[in-house]
Amino acid sequence: MHRLWEVIAGSSGSVAGAFCGRSASIALNELGTASTFGAKLEQLRGRSVLLATHEQLATAAALVELDGVARRLVLCTPDLTPDQLAGVAVAAAADVIVVDAAAARVSTLALAHIESSALPTRGTLERRCSEDTEWVLLTSGTTGQPKLVSHTFESLAGALPRQAAALNPVVWSTFYDIRRYGGLQIYLRAVLSGSSLVLSSGGESTHDFLARAAALGVTHISGTPSHWRRALMSGEVALISPQYVRLSGEVADQTVLDSLHAAFPGARVAHAFASTEAGVAFDVNDGLAGFPADLINDPKGSINMKVQNGTLWIRSGRTAARYLGEAAPPLAGADGYVDTGDMVELEAGRFYFRGRKGGIINVGGLKVYPEEVESVLNADPRVRMSRVTARRNPLVGSLVVADVVLSQGAQTIDEASAAKLKSELLNACRRSLAAHKVPAQLRFVPALEMNAAGKLVRAGA
Repeated sequence: MHRLWEVIAGSSGSVAGAFCGRSASIALNELGTASTFGAKLEQLRGRSVLLATHEQLATAAALVELDGVARRLVLCTPDLTPDQLAGVAVAAAADVIVVDAAAARVSTLALAHIESSALPTRGTLERRCSEDTEWVLLTSGTTGQPKLVSHTFESLAGALPRQAAALNPVVWSTFYDIRRYGGLQIYLRAVLSGSSLVLSSGGESTHDFLARAAALGVTHISGTPSHWRRALMSGEVALISPQYVRLSGEVADQTVLDSLHAAFPGARVAHAFASTEAGVAFDVNDGLAGFPADLINDPKGSINMKVQNGTLWIRSGRTAARYLGEAAPPLAGADGYVDTGDMVELEAGRFYFRGRKGGIINVGGLKVYPEEVESVLNADPRVRMSRVTARRNPLVGSLVVADVVLSQGAQTIDEASAAKLKSELLNACRRSLAAHKVPAQLRFVPALEMNAAGKLVRAGA
C-alpha cells in the first residue's frame, strides 16, 4: 500500500483538498513540495516519534510527512498529564518528540525535541518512504495510564475509499481530535480521497467551530452522540447543512438519531461501531438504533462478530496488532477475536447496545446499564441529554441517580413545573424499566461534563 505522502505525490498535483485549522490552512498539494520540518525531516527517519503538538493542524501535516519515514508514530493528545506523557514515552521506546510552539508541557522529557513550523516551507527535500511505519494510538487514560495500541497503516486505512467524488467535492469535518481513533478515521478518509478536512481546535466554542465549518462548505461531519446532543441543545446545528452525519464512540439511541434526521432532513445519518483495538466493525444507515442481527449471523467481507456472554467480540483485518509496553496484556484471544467490552441484547431480530461491561451499576446484586436508563429519559422531547451514575448505599451497594439537561425551551420552567416534569420522567422510567433501574434521585443540571474524547464523564456520584 502507498503511504500518505505517496498518495498525495501520485496525484500529480491534482489534489484540491486542504487541512483547515482555526487560524491557518495547509493545502495537501503543498505537502508534496514543502515541509513543516524542512531539513530536520531526515533526523526523524527510522525513529520512534511522539507527536505531541498542541494544535491538530501541526499533527495533520506531520502524519503525512512522517508516514513511511518514522519507524513509529505515537499520537499524543493534549489532555495527557506530564506523568502520563512520560509513561507513554517509556512504553513506546521513544527517542524523539515533535512539538509546536504551544506544547510547552513536554520540555522536561529527556528526548530529542524537534519543533514543526506552523506552515510548510519549500526546500530541497529527499522525500522517500523507507519505513513500514507503526501507528500507535492511546486509549483515553481517564482513570490512569493510557494503553498504547499498535496499528499498521493497512489496519487503519485498508478499507477506506481512495477516490474523491468527481462532481461534488467532499469537505469533511469532525468534533473528534484526529489523534483519537474516531478522528483519525475521518482524517484518513479525507487525505486518501484528496478532500478537505476542517479541524476543531481546543478551546473553540461549538458555535465558532460549526460556523467555521459552514463557511468552508462542510458536507460530511462526525462526532459522538454527546457532541451532537450538545449542538442540538444549543440550536447551533442550524449553522450547517451537511449531506452526511456520522455518530460513533457512544451508544446512539433512537432519540438522538431522530433529532438529527429532523435537524438535517436532506442528510444521510449513520452511526458506526468502532474501538481503538478492534477497529471499525460496521456502519448502520437505516435510521434505527442498534444493528441488524444478520451482521452477526451472516458476516460481510473480512469482519467477523460474535456475542459471547452478552458481550460483542470482533475479528477483522482492521484489528490492532498488539498493546505496547512491558507486561502488556494480549489484545485479542487465541482465535483472533477482540472483546469490545460492550454489552448487547437481541430484541426482535436486532441487537441493541446496553452499555459498557465495566460500567454496570450493581443494585443489591441486580444489574443496571446506565445507557438503558438514559435512553428512556432522553426519549422525552423536553430532555436533551442525561447521565446515569451510581451513588454508594450501605444497604444495597449502589443506587441509581440521574442528571438531566433539559432542552432549550424547557430550561426556564418554574419550581412547580420542574417538580411535575421530574415526576413524569420517573413515571416513564417505572413504565419501561424494572424497579431497581428507576433512578432513586433525578436532578436537573445546566450541563454535563464531557471528556477530551467527546464522551460523557461517568464518575460515580
